[in-house]
Amino acid sequence: MSDHPHHGGDLSGAEAKYGLPEAGWLDLSTGINRIPYPVPDIGNEQWQRLPLATELNAVAEAARATYVVPKTAGLVVAPGTQAIIQWLPRLRKPGSVAIVGPTYAEHSQAWRRAGHSVLEVHSIEDAGTADVVVVVNPNNPDGAETDTKKLIDTASRLAKRQGLLVVDEAFCDVSPGLSVIPQMPHPGLFVLRSFGKFFGLAGVRIGFGIGEDVVTSKLADALGPWAIGGPALSIAATALGDHNWQEETSARLAEDAARLDTLLATAGLVIEGGTDLFRLVSHNDAASVADKLGHAGILVRTFEDRPKLLRFGLPGSEEEWARLSKALK
Repeated sequence: MSDHPHHGGDLSGAEAKYGLPEAGWLDLSTGINRIPYPVPDIGNEQWQRLPLATELNAVAEAARATYVVPKTAGLVVAPGTQAIIQWLPRLRKPGSVAIVGPTYAEHSQAWRRAGHSVLEVHSIEDAGTADVVVVVNPNNPDGAETDTKKLIDTASRLAKRQGLLVVDEAFCDVSPGLSVIPQMPHPGLFVLRSFGKFFGLAGVRIGFGIGEDVVTSKLADALGPWAIGGPALSIAATALGDHNWQEETSARLAEDAARLDTLLATAGLVIEGGTDLFRLVSHNDAASVADKLGHAGILVRTFEDRPKLLRFGLPGSEEEWARLSKALK
């Protein structure tokens, strides 16, 4: 049996509990953009051969341009940031790890599995003498933000004792001012960047690790050759290169996040935080709210350890907005 934490997007589990909705599932349990980048046509050739080094390099260069990665910083392309989250702890000797949380639970699981001692703390200041500090910025699920200067100062302190600050910027596309990537490479600093959430193409499974060359080279070796299929590389390179779509999408998501706030507040839910890709709310009977929505074919994220909280992703089409509004009433 897997010991992975519970996540959003479990439509199989939802269907087992509520049955298959007549209108299909409206999955708002993740922070994945529901109006995705339009997938370009992919020729048969890319499905039939191994991916080319030039295709991998094209994605890396597109990511450097989109995320403003300095030429001197190392960058590794991975089959999703989850692969890096699991490999990075194995490339360091076991030590102490402080994870600023509550946050994405796979971070603590991955470091524990690799033999590290893990402690969840409420802020960077509480990390003490930990060898590794992990921060998700903006945080999932509450959207809490950590100042970039504080992150850089922390990385500098850790570097003096061969430590490492890991910053997961999975939702930074909608908060680009929070990114520390433009200040890299920086001793003791490693950054994760996700492709699938903002572009709405989580199934493509592409993510990036950015840091000093010695770290990104080790990760590339661990991942091995042909870790990402040619079709996925083609899609990612096209999407990352489409800066007009990115600007328009950022503006739309900001408007939709404000629209969702109004809808949720009207339904008696208290906004606790979030980003322009999701909202965290509280309710004294959150389980009943989630259950009511589930019976209406709408899946939201619940939290076993924080039963009063729910996370809502943003609806996409006007039909989805109407469906959520009706269910909340």
